[in-house]
Amino acid sequence: QVQLVESGGGLVQAGGSLRLSCAASGRTFSTYAMGWFRQAPGKERELVAAISRSGRSTYYADFVKGRFTNSRDDTENTVYLQMNLLKPEDTAKYYCAATETVARWSLKTTPNQYDYWGQGTQVTVSS
Repeated sequence: QVQLVESGGGLVQAGGSLRLSCAASGRTFSTYAMGWFRQAPGKERELVAAISRSGRSTYYADFVKGRFTNSRDDTENTVYLQMNLLKPEDTAKYYCAATETVARWSLKTTPNQYDYWGQGTQVTVSS
C-alpha cells in the first residue's frame, strides 16, 4: 500500500512555470512506476507523463513535450513534474499515480495500469 500526496499547484500566468511534487509513503517507492495525469472539467483524465521505476525511461504526451520534465528522487520518495511555458489549456487538476512493477524500464501509460492515486492538485493558467 502506498499513499500519494501532490503539492505545488496554483495560479500562474501563461508562459510561467510550476513544479508539482508527489510524495509517496512506504519503503518500496523504488519499485513503483509513476505517472502524472490531468483532468479538466468535462474532459476525460489524460496522461501527461510517466516514468519507470528506474527513472531511465520517460514518456511525455505530445502536448507537453519540450515544456514539462518528469523526474524522481527515490531517496526522498518523491516524483516531480517541472512545468514550463504553461498555457491556458494546461489548466486542470493534476494527479499522481503509482503502480508496483518488477520491470525497471516499464512505462505505464493508461489509468487502469495504476493502482494508487493521489488526491490531485489544481493548476490554473491565466491568459
